Amino acid sequence: MTAGQLLRTEPSAQPQRVRHSTPPAALQADIVPSYPPPESDGDESWVWSQIKAEARRDADAEPALASFLYATVLSHASLDRSLAFHLANKLCSSTLLSTLLYDLFVASLADDPSVRAAAVADLIAARSRDPACAGFAHCLLNYKGFLAVQAHRVAHVLWAQGRRALAVALQSRVAEVFAVDIHPAATVGRGILLDHATGVVVGETAVVGDNVSILHHVTLGGTGKAVGDRHPKIGDGVLIGAGATVLGNVRIGRGAKVGAGSVVVIDVPPRSTAVGNPARLIARKKGEEVMPGESMDHTSFIQQWSDYII
Repeated sequence: MTAGQLLRTEPSAQPQRVRHSTPPAALQADIVPSYPPPESDGDESWVWSQIKAEARRDADAEPALASFLYATVLSHASLDRSLAFHLANKLCSSTLLSTLLYDLFVASLADDPSVRAAAVADLIAARSRDPACAGFAHCLLNYKGFLAVQAHRVAHVLWAQGRRALAVALQSRVAEVFAVDIHPAATVGRGILLDHATGVVVGETAVVGDNVSILHHVTLGGTGKAVGDRHPKIGDGVLIGAGATVLGNVRIGRGAKVGAGSVVVIDVPPRSTAVGNPARLIARKKGEEVMPGESMDHTSFIQQWSDYII
């Protein structure tokens, strides 16, 4: 019996979770590269092969996880089916069944190649930017920020299709399980890292560009009195530090940085840093090309901002 057949068992009053009584046979550990070669950045098959290799290695090293790794990764033919299976089991409830969610996620991922490509870009982003990320499989299975963003992508597709009640129900369930609240109408780019992710809130008309990194307890919200287009627009390559709040229909320019704990209610020009409460602007040095959303450099602005020396 395949994993898909096991998933489609008769519904019960309790959340359905797949159980495999027989762990897979021991597999020889593969040598897994720490990151993909540049020419493979968008290669879904390459990333999927790394995930399977890491899962085999971990199943050999830790028998207690063998059944979980087989059910979630090794029994599936593709990344999109593995991701759909994992999200369905994470997000199911007694009234929102895993069978329904699995079919929903599989259909959305199969019908929209851009959603699959964005998931691969997000995996690569986490693996390359977060030194605590032990591998692609580690991110796929354990990073709630990654999982929350992938669920949002499906909710966004549903919202665009006019299935708004289901999109909002999925948003609510993601907020309950992952403590990440992204409105399904919000537009989110690819190569996104929600590092730690707890407490991230993204409003309805917010736009997040490509290769953006956002730390925990960040709010991209409204001012509380505006209507219509009322949420921030985050450019490509932006880094937003932990606990930062960006309010209103303001623009954070390409390659800008928002310091931890800052409150931003004005536009931030490209390649600038906003820090403080209320935030003040610090210009970036000319010729500085590194994108903070990719470098994860949180502190280079301090010498310009303060003469405090430790």
